Amino acid sequence: MNINVLMQQAQKMQRELQKAQKELNSQLFLIESAGGAVKVSIYGSKEIEKIDIDRDAIDPDDKEMLEDMLKIALNDAIRQIEDKQEKLVKKYTGGMSIPGF
Repeated sequence: MNINVLMQQAQKMQRELQKAQKELNSQLFLIESAGGAVKVSIYGSKEIEKIDIDRDAIDPDDKEMLEDMLKIALNDAIRQIEDKQEKLVKKYTGGMSIPGF
């Protein structure tokens, strides 16, 4: 196969992957934890849009529980985004690792 053809295919794959990454970055993920007491809205770029905490989940005497609920929700959100990103990379690269994605 011609090296120029390979380079064109690689460049096309890179453009498609960048487009998919851009779409993922703008996608909004909605995550709930603690039975819906904590809700996180986060973009695929990992920028948090909103955190909603049910008033009943706020116990001034148990600050640690609220911190744990937030930690769980945020970690779950990040994991979901990274899983989606990994699937995109595999889709466009056939499982080949690409730095920066």
